Amino acid sequence: MRFDDQTVVITGAASGIGRATAHAFAARGATLALCDVNQVALDDLGRELGARVAIAEVVDVGDRVAMERFAALVHDRVPAADVVVNNAGIGQHGGVLDTPLDDWDRVLRVNLMGVVHGCHFFTPMMAARGRGHVVNVSSMLGLYATPAAIAYVASKFAVLGLTLSMRGELAATGVRVTAICPGMIATNIVDQTRFAPGLEGLQAKVAQTFRRKGTAPAAVAAAIVDVIGDDVAVRPVTAEAWVAWGLTRFAPRAVSDGLGRLAVRAQERVSRR
Repeated sequence: MRFDDQTVVITGAASGIGRATAHAFAARGATLALCDVNQVALDDLGRELGARVAIAEVVDVGDRVAMERFAALVHDRVPAADVVVNNAGIGQHGGVLDTPLDDWDRVLRVNLMGVVHGCHFFTPMMAARGRGHVVNVSSMLGLYATPAAIAYVASKFAVLGLTLSMRGELAATGVRVTAICPGMIATNIVDQTRFAPGLEGLQAKVAQTFRRKGTAPAAVAAAIVDVIGDDVAVRPVTAEAWVAWGLTRFAPRAVSDGLGRLAVRAQERVSRR
């Protein structure tokens, strides 16, 4: 599918899934409006993609004023975006007993409200024009609830619910909405994740596993491009995400109990070292 003469908005575009997605749309002729909090990485991406990038702004998606300004820059160029990919997100580790409220605020501000802001400031123009596609990046952990990342899980479940609710509201407007749910992807999200005190060894182990066994971000980018124009509600990416989606639909209690036991054992192994 080509995206010539179409404007694609991508948040969290400077690294990982966002960067791969920017490359995927650029290769298909799209004009890109990109944002990220990392100026250096964003500038580097702009040099890679050249004329395909119309807008590249440093934006904190959790800041409603900053997102409103970013949307205004896009709408100064075109009446409405053709595709919006709400991708920006951060990681978190810890359960309800050891996650500080500041971490809750930080994770929900970016992972949930960042998506809300992207939807709020871009979808009205898309709906008024009568076409477009919004892709909200949730997670495999938006499909099943591991006990080891409670704020992250809550944010990604919320993104999935937000997406499904939007689909019902926007169905008659011509705007389609899809939740992408990746599994283990080889990005640097774990390196930048706050782990509970005393679990630094677990963080290093998880980060190494992601780098060694994680799927390339290009696979998620390919899935995002693939759903554009189709009426797809949820698209898992990676084998483990598809398995999780199936198991949680047919054996939710068994999955939840099993994951709980695994998480407790993993932390016990780390604490004994």
